[in-house]
Amino acid sequence: MSLCQSNENKLKSALEPLQKNLKVLEEAKQDYDQTAAHIKTQAQHTERQIKEEFEKLHQFLRDEEAARIAALKEEEEQKSRMMRRKIEKMNGEISALSDTIRNIEKEIRAEDVPFLWNIKATMKWAQCTPKIPDVASGIQIDVKKHLSNLTLADFLLHDLEMTDPTTEEKFDFHKCVLESEGFNSGTHRWEVEVGNTDDWAVGVITESALEKGDSVWDAVWGLAYIKKRKKYLVHNPGQPDRYFTPKQKPQKISVQLDWDVGKVTFSDVLTGTHLHTIKKHSFTERMFPFNYNESVCPLRIIKIAENDCLLF
Repeated sequence: MSLCQSNENKLKSALEPLQKNLKVLEEAKQDYDQTAAHIKTQAQHTERQIKEEFEKLHQFLRDEEAARIAALKEEEEQKSRMMRRKIEKMNGEISALSDTIRNIEKEIRAEDVPFLWNIKATMKWAQCTPKIPDVASGIQIDVKKHLSNLTLADFLLHDLEMTDPTTEEKFDFHKCVLESEGFNSGTHRWEVEVGNTDDWAVGVITESALEKGDSVWDAVWGLAYIKKRKKYLVHNPGQPDRYFTPKQKPQKISVQLDWDVGKVTFSDVLTGTHLHTIKKHSFTERMFPFNYNESVCPLRIIKIAENDCLLF
C-alpha cells in the first residue's frame, strides 16, 4: 500500500466520527429549534389565557362596581326623600311659629282695651312649645357598608393546585379567594352566594398551608360542587371525601367556624337545611375563610357579625 493510500485511509477514519458528531449536533439543533418554536407557542397561548383571566376579573370588578354604585344611589334616593319630607314638615312648623310670634308682637304693640281682653288667648299662644325635631344623624349614608371589602388586602389571590390522594380528585385551584382576616378563637359565620356557579368550594384553610402555596388540599375543611360528577363533596383532611346530592341545589351557603370546639358547619341559607358538619378534635392554628370559583359567575361573600351564628 502506498503512502498516499495509507494517509487517505487515516483521514477517512478520522472523518467518520466527525461526521457522526455533526449528525448528532444537527439533530440536537433540530430539537432546539422545535423547543424554541414550542416555547413561543406556549408563551402566546399563556398570554392569551392571562388576558382572558384578567378580562374576567375586570368584568367582575366592573359588575361589582356597578352593583355597589346602584346600591349607593338607591340609599341616597331613599334617604333624600326622607329628608325632603322632614324639611317640608319643618318649614311648615317654622312658618306657623313665625306667624304666632308676629301675632304676639302685634298684640303687644296694641294700646287699646281689646288687647287686655285678648291677653288670655295671647298667653296661650306664647306657651305653645314646638316639638324639637330628632337629630338627623341616623339618616346619613352608611359609608362603612358601601366601602367594605374594597381594599386589596381583603382579597389574597393564590395559585394553588390541590389533589386529594384518597379519591384522586384533582382541582386546578387557580381562582381562590382568601380573606385577609383569620381566626384563632371564637365562633364566626359568613355566607357565600354560589348561585349557578359550575365548580366551587367554600370552607376554611390553615395559615401554615397559605405559607406553602401549593399542595394544600389536605389543609382545607370544605364543601365543594363538582360539575363533572354533578355531586357535592365534603372534604375532611385525613379522611375519604364524602359525596352527596341535596334535595335542592343550594344558592347561598352558610359557613360557620367554631374554632374552640374544632367544628365547621355548612348549611343552605335559603332553605335552612343543614348540609354537613365537619368535626375535628381541635384546631391548633389560625384558620382563614377559603373560597374557590372555576366559573365566570362570581361568588359573593357576605360577612356576618361574630355573635350572629346558626348552631347545628
